[in-house]
Amino acid sequence: MTKQIAAIILAAGKGTRMKSDLHKVLHPIAGRPMLLHLMASVDALTPAKKVVVVGDKADQIEAALAGSAALAVQEPQLGTGHAVQQAESALAGFDGDVLILYGDVPFVPAATMQAMIERLGAPDAPAVVVLAFEPADPLQYGRVITEGDRVVKMVEHKDATDAERAVRLCNSGLMAAKARDLFALLARVTDDNAAKEYYLVDIVNIANADGRACAVVKTDPDDVAGINSRAELAAAEAQWQAFKREEAMAGGASLRAPDTVWFSWDTELGRDVTIEPNVFFGPGVTVADKVTIRANCHIEGATIGEGCEVGPFARLRPGTVLGEKAKIGNFVETKKAVLGKGAKANHLTYLGDVSVGAGANIGAGTITCNYDGYFKYRTEIGDNAFIGSNSALVAPVRIGRDAIVGAGSTVTADVMDGELRLVRAEQSVKPGWADRFHDAMRKKKAAEKK
Repeated sequence: MTKQIAAIILAAGKGTRMKSDLHKVLHPIAGRPMLLHLMASVDALTPAKKVVVVGDKADQIEAALAGSAALAVQEPQLGTGHAVQQAESALAGFDGDVLILYGDVPFVPAATMQAMIERLGAPDAPAVVVLAFEPADPLQYGRVITEGDRVVKMVEHKDATDAERAVRLCNSGLMAAKARDLFALLARVTDDNAAKEYYLVDIVNIANADGRACAVVKTDPDDVAGINSRAELAAAEAQWQAFKREEAMAGGASLRAPDTVWFSWDTELGRDVTIEPNVFFGPGVTVADKVTIRANCHIEGATIGEGCEVGPFARLRPGTVLGEKAKIGNFVETKKAVLGKGAKANHLTYLGDVSVGAGANIGAGTITCNYDGYFKYRTEIGDNAFIGSNSALVAPVRIGRDAIVGAGSTVTADVMDGELRLVRAEQSVKPGWADRFHDAMRKKKAAEKK
């Protein structure tokens, strides 16, 4: 029988260095709150239970989790050991393995978590598994003192001796322990230290004093990078984007200027996709094979079909669906717009709440007038319809198959299949009027100079 896993995620800190009304762990990276990045990795292990320990701004975290994890409240905040203790009641009756994670350390790979669980289940049965790393500069990190892969002592930087501070192996804060061991050890932790806090690391020292082994698993420093400030948030974003760009190119996409392309956490790209400079993907974008996205486009919530061309300077908003080989050109904005196969809007157009049939052509300056200040209305444009430049389509309205709307028309009623619709004022022609006007104005201007 596979051992059950639970995860305790600590997120009770105030995050004062962020200087924000938004909880620290809800600040987004690639359009997704950092806490939810971590939760996605946790979910890859199919845990039996997940408990998030909250304190400040708990209502924000509760809303973000939307019932996907139990909550435990730490109030007051008396240290990491005290925080983990608050999850005990939520794990009552659970007898599996427990991972202890941090909401502001979002990029721990699921494989690393699995390695911790596997080490916990090794024949030597360690009481605690500690995740450690060796940073370029150990700074203020707590140190992990080892013999082989056995942890003989854990010490916070502020309580460490000079010799202990010389050790480069640092504590990430992440641990794994069996539930029955974890809470029994935590019950024996005291606040006899410089900060007068209950340190989680003390469970290792207590286990060692009992003659029980504790083990270390090492990981890359990038995997356990914590985020405590806006600068660290930006660094994490840059790290994530660099990884995603490499992944995209390895998957068959061409990025003309990789550092200028920004992906969302869920962006999906097909093969032989070409992305020119300065393209931003918001959440919810799927791009099929052989698509070209030209420079300076902003795309979110859109599905782009095979062989499409987008941009330059196009904005695709949520609900946009482009059929095979559709084309959206420069300075075109779409929202809840569905374009059929081969349909095109080449320039200077707004298409909102609209369906455009296969092969239809939308001329420059066309606007779907979809909002009356209270409600949104839809426009339907049939297959192979031709909408002339500078046309306003006042929804709700239907333009039929093969219909033509003359340039400059304001269409307020349905246009039937195959019909031509012209909505223009009658032209007035006055031969010679302009010549007489210019002559009069020139004479007047000359007289003013005398």
